[in-house]
Amino acid sequence: MKRHLQLSIKQLSTCYAEGSISPGLVVDHSLDDAVKLKHLNAFIRLSPEKSLHQAKESNYRYENKKPLGILDGVPIAIKDNFCTKDLNTTCASKMLANFVPPFNGTVCERLLTAGAVLIGKTNMDQFAMGSGTVDSIFGPTKNVWSRDLSDGKWHITGGSSGGSATAVAAGICYAAIGSDTGGSTRNPASYCGVVGLKPTYGLVSRHGLIPLVNSMDVPGIFTRSVSDCVDVLNAIAGPDAKDSTTLRKPFRNINIPHFGDIDLRNIRIGIPKEYHCEGLSEEVLETWMKVADLLEDGGAHVQQVSLPNTAASIFVYSILNQCEVASNMARYDGIEYGHRADNESSTEELYAKTRAEGFNTVVKTRILTGNYFLLRKNYQKYFEKALRVRRLISDDFKRVFETPQDGENVVDVLLTPTTLTDAPLYSDFVSLSNRDQCAVQDFCTQPANMAGVPAISIPIRLSQRGLPIGLQLMSRSLNEEMLLRVASWIESQVEFDALANEQIYAARS
Repeated sequence: MKRHLQLSIKQLSTCYAEGSISPGLVVDHSLDDAVKLKHLNAFIRLSPEKSLHQAKESNYRYENKKPLGILDGVPIAIKDNFCTKDLNTTCASKMLANFVPPFNGTVCERLLTAGAVLIGKTNMDQFAMGSGTVDSIFGPTKNVWSRDLSDGKWHITGGSSGGSATAVAAGICYAAIGSDTGGSTRNPASYCGVVGLKPTYGLVSRHGLIPLVNSMDVPGIFTRSVSDCVDVLNAIAGPDAKDSTTLRKPFRNINIPHFGDIDLRNIRIGIPKEYHCEGLSEEVLETWMKVADLLEDGGAHVQQVSLPNTAASIFVYSILNQCEVASNMARYDGIEYGHRADNESSTEELYAKTRAEGFNTVVKTRILTGNYFLLRKNYQKYFEKALRVRRLISDDFKRVFETPQDGENVVDVLLTPTTLTDAPLYSDFVSLSNRDQCAVQDFCTQPANMAGVPAISIPIRLSQRGLPIGLQLMSRSLNEEMLLRVASWIESQVEFDALANEQIYAARS
């Protein structure tokens, strides 16, 4: 194992400043590993020329004692639905296979401004519609924890940001950006044994993120540790004049103390009973209860709470998702950009053939279903009713975090499973329809998107099959600091990263 891969971002930055290692060498190693591990299919496209140029500039800044910040020279990857100037952004689709944006999305721009080195764009489900990273035109991404990578015997990464999760889990880069609409960061983070954060809706700009569901999309962060996650969040969060949905309040950098300085005695942890649901594996349940006991032994007040509308959330999410998909996908008509069908005699035929060729079955199905829900005769029956239930789901979170009913106590953080099981085999996963896959895999994650609250998945242990099991923490809006403090404390108790080093990276030495 390359020694620098065991370092945190802060430690790597210190090594750069001391001159014991250079950004150029680390970026070389990252690109080399990306090529050696191409069988995992984590990347759609590498950008070696840009990466090496950025690393050279970082070298110069450190030599002159003028680094741009803690991320200067740190290799990162970005999901291929974020616009990157002069670098293809495909959404893993035929429709955008040749699309080269003329600008950087805000998240990408802020990372580059902080000196981070972009090594490439990561694989994903087409237009982020999936929970396995198996529906890309570039092929599926394979989970680095799989013992057998032969046909159908490997485990999925989760999705839709599976390429970003794999890039971090495999040690190719220190951090990666994904998107999270219903769990697309937390789901693959759990399956791949890394940290995955979905910030509060509006805390991080969506400008340059190709939209799936505007009211739920949030840029997400993958790292190997909570500390690294904080460093990336501090670089990308805050208001953006280019995105009217970002919060206007200035962002104050988060500082997480060493876990030994985190006092749990005044922190209240809620265990939502509705998340003990059908399909939850015994191993995940056991892990959930053990961490709850750890928190209680550490001084936290742990209590059961109720989020009564949780069971309805997957149906509400499905309706609202497909309605917004139908609206957002209408822009892909073959006229302004993207794929364009040949030799059509009318505008209507051009639209129809372009969309038939450019979208896969999953995307076309969601477009058709969404348009059905939005028909005048169905609008109140489906869309408006789903919006009302979404408000009830949001109110559930507000009640447990802010305004409890009689006999209840306010809690600071909710502890739940992230996924119901460890990573399924590819052959088992693809036997289900895309809708069924998402209904099962996103049960615990998508309520946070409908409420707009922050959530994080952290790796806890390995299952009997040798696959990661993660748990999810959620808190009230803009309470990232509390969320990350509790996550950091749990991380220090379970010490999963040391296990990951031993199990994965040692095997690659």
